[in-house]
Amino acid sequence: MRILHLYISPEHNYFGHHGKPAGTAPMVEVPEVECMASTGLRGDRFFGWKEDYKGQITFFEHEQYERLCEKFSVMGVPPSAFRRNVITKGVDLNTLIGAEFEVQGVRFLGTTECTPCYWMDQAFAAGTEAALQGHGGLRAKILTDGILRLS
Repeated sequence: MRILHLYISPEHNYFGHHGKPAGTAPMVEVPEVECMASTGLRGDRFFGWKEDYKGQITFFEHEQYERLCEKFSVMGVPPSAFRRNVITKGVDLNTLIGAEFEVQGVRFLGTTECTPCYWMDQAFAAGTEAALQGHGGLRAKILTDGILRLS
């Protein structure tokens, strides 16, 4: 698995905003991120969110981003629009649901798909939520401390 982008955000834009306007906190691209076992990514909105949280880190396939750019003729919208932490290349993330896996010496447990939501239609393009069904990314728990870097 290659890591093309790493993002953190200090605040939620969509999570907990149902029925309210979206937040405006940016996704900040970083060259590396500190993974803390059972806690999350240092500096991210889900860091220490709650005990045993299934989405301490999120992954999204660059291949899906490319597919959506082509499908909706979108240019200039970065992959950060999906509000996932790690943009990967070369792995089918759905195969990691329910599995332990390792990236750059850090161990993870894939817990569930990052189910796409209606905000995706606003953040990327109308129809994105439906187009991402079954391919919204991966939520995972962090099992060991370590650093992820662009690769």
